[in-house]
Amino acid sequence: MELRLPFFIAACFCLLLALLVELGAAELLTWLTADRIGEKATPGFGINALALLDGILLYNLVWMLLSVIVPRAVTGRAQGIVTLILSFFALLGTILLILAAFALLMLMLGLLVAVPFGTIAYLAAWGHFARGPAAATLLLAMVLKLAFLILAVLAHQRFLQNKGLLILTAVSVGLTWVIAFVHAFLPIFLVSIGDQLMALVICIVAAIWLLLLLIGSIIATIKAILSLRRVA
Repeated sequence: MELRLPFFIAACFCLLLALLVELGAAELLTWLTADRIGEKATPGFGINALALLDGILLYNLVWMLLSVIVPRAVTGRAQGIVTLILSFFALLGTILLILAAFALLMLMLGLLVAVPFGTIAYLAAWGHFARGPAAATLLLAMVLKLAFLILAVLAHQRFLQNKGLLILTAVSVGLTWVIAFVHAFLPIFLVSIGDQLMALVICIVAAIWLLLLLIGSIIATIKAILSLRRVA
């Protein structure tokens, strides 16, 4: 069964839109995710962190699309080298994000328990959380991800047999739901801490995935170099 290209392109577009919504970079969609002008479209950092996972997923889909347009002999050799470089720097950046997220989480917790002045400072800075815009952002991202999943299956039923992409999609959708649950379940003055904890968890998951990509790309690059030597 051949790949249905229009469905696949539409699936990639839906995932790209979800990623932009999570980053807060889609200015045309801001009015859907903010209650008032000037308010951040993606409150907190948990939603922003989801873009790491969706970015990795979109990157893999782009290579799948290129393999249809460009001969596989070319993409097969180029993918290992490009992924090696990008995953290395992305992993370094994600590690920095993990350290920053952990430091901010510790600061929040430290201020919260430092009664009374630290608690006052915490409540002034993070005592309120824009639950409405966050819920709208997560709902829009979830709808786009489900649309992506449906379109990807329509493009080719083998998408369900690709365990790597399927697991990453499930993790992204699952964590989106967990963030929404954390935002709704915790008392309002603790939502910022819960959101920051989720951002830390998501960054760690993304780092693990990038590490796997890096290891896989190293193996693929070595195989590509060996194949070129045999041809020479």
